[in-house]
Amino acid sequence: MIYMGIRTRHFTKMMGEQQLLDYLSYYHLDKGYMLSYNFNKNKQIGVKEIELGNKVLVEAVV
Repeated sequence: MIYMGIRTRHFTKMMGEQQLLDYLSYYHLDKGYMLSYNFNKNKQIGVKEIELGNKVLVEAVV
């Protein structure tokens, strides 16, 4: 499993997702986990699965 912390900006998150997908491909994994820290007042906390191609990212927003 690969774990990665991501900043709250949308662009940074997209770049983080791509970087995590690259790690998953490198290690021949199909599923990874991403922790997103969001300090906005109107944040939506929780856990969701994101399918990107043939890979699955499980994102936890705190």
